[in-house]
Amino acid sequence: MTDLKQSIFLRTKEDIESIEKELEKELDPYLDIVHDIAGHILFAGGKRIRPLLMVLCARLCGYNGTFAKTLSVIFEYLHTSTLLHDDLIDGAVLRRGKPAAHSLWDNSIVVLTGDFLFAKAGSIAAESGNIKIMKTLSDVYQKMAQGEIHQLLNKGSIDISEEEYFDVIRSKTGVLIEGACRVGALLANASEQEEKAVALYGSWFGLVFQMIDDMLDYTADTDSLGKNVGTDLREGKLTLPVIYALKKANKDDRSFMEEIISNKIFSLEQFEQFKQLLIKYKGLEYVEGLAKKYIAEAVSALSIFDDSKTKDTLLMITNYFLERKE
Repeated sequence: MTDLKQSIFLRTKEDIESIEKELEKELDPYLDIVHDIAGHILFAGGKRIRPLLMVLCARLCGYNGTFAKTLSVIFEYLHTSTLLHDDLIDGAVLRRGKPAAHSLWDNSIVVLTGDFLFAKAGSIAAESGNIKIMKTLSDVYQKMAQGEIHQLLNKGSIDISEEEYFDVIRSKTGVLIEGACRVGALLANASEQEEKAVALYGSWFGLVFQMIDDMLDYTADTDSLGKNVGTDLREGKLTLPVIYALKKANKDDRSFMEEIISNKIFSLEQFEQFKQLLIKYKGLEYVEGLAKKYIAEAVSALSIFDDSKTKDTLLMITNYFLERKE
């Protein structure tokens, strides 16, 4: 994995550096506090996967202009906007290894900073002069908001189904990654077939991205994850490893798991017991197997494109995020 990560870094170093410059340049609020709050998360070491995917998909579809780097930052601004809002809603303590913004600044100002980032993304999208790009961005944000509401309605529910879980992550995470890939194609004036292909790639990859992220809440440590492990459990969010294990558990084990989920205040020892039940009932193994199938679908979606360095990089990225441990 270290070799793969290094290879991706070397291939995308120039793109990432350009994206970083555009993120700083385009932010430019007239109030310093807005820059401070937005930058607290925005420049705290995010992977930039969404803007990078947009740039790569545009290039895959034949785009060779300079506006792609500027346009790509809308997806990092949108993502950061949702993080500011979600951390406040969830009462999160850490984000990317730093205190959550709402613990450092007034809640109202944090919410409004998230709103500013959303508006900024829309302003940059308008610069493209492409109504399809602006419509895609609007659709993405509507779906993301509804995904968050759907998750809140299910908070603490023991009976959430796999179908509901996928509805939530498709809306909360999948549509933004799918949207980034689609906008890359739209910027390149790609054919309808190419647009559908990269959007499908993004849709499958987005599901896997969130599935693995949810699994890391039980397999990673706080330092590598950048937030406290067990956060999903404490917030009453049932993710796929738990949903599957609950379905398979015997009466006593299920009773223990339900008690932990309901109480939300548990010791490290109890959390370790909970994790062992996820292993016992193959919840983590199930997620890994399903993620591999979905990655295969993402790879298949790009089969219409000729082999190239850009296509190879996209495939390397999917493999890395499938196997990532942090």
